[in-house]
Amino acid sequence: MTEQDTAATVEAPVDDVTVDDDARDEADIAADYIEELLDICDLDGDIEIEERAGRVYLSVTDEGGALRVLSKPDTVSALQELTRIAVQAETGEFSRLILDVGGSRDARATELQRLVDTAVERIEAGSASAALPPMSSYERKLVHDLVAEKGFRSESEGEGRDRHTVVTR
Repeated sequence: MTEQDTAATVEAPVDDVTVDDDARDEADIAADYIEELLDICDLDGDIEIEERAGRVYLSVTDEGGALRVLSKPDTVSALQELTRIAVQAETGEFSRLILDVGGSRDARATELQRLVDTAVERIEAGSASAALPPMSSYERKLVHDLVAEKGFRSESEGEGRDRHTVVTR
């Protein structure tokens, strides 16, 4: 993907939402960083940029499955943090961008849905609460939304790497 391709991707509306000027800067920096990383790894990938609720989402996809090596959850989290640091170093502002590599976020969302379904089943079977494993703030937010859709309540508990979600009726 060339720099010109990246710029065209950023300026194009995605799902009827255009990326605003501040987000465009963040998106451009992040896309350039990811593009350089892919070049270093000698991997091909298409970078798509979207903005939702003031947050930049970068998706890296390919057709051959070469991104499998980078799409493991821990690897994506590490790449996301490195990309956020690169954006912050350039802009001086904290970045909240979300990175998806090879559909890893969709796969994780499906896994989180299964965890929530299991927790709800345990509560419906008589448990007062069900604790889920520790996860990132982004994943906990997804879980809170999934739990609310099922008509249950959830709260985050714990600190740091032990922070997790507890589901109740």
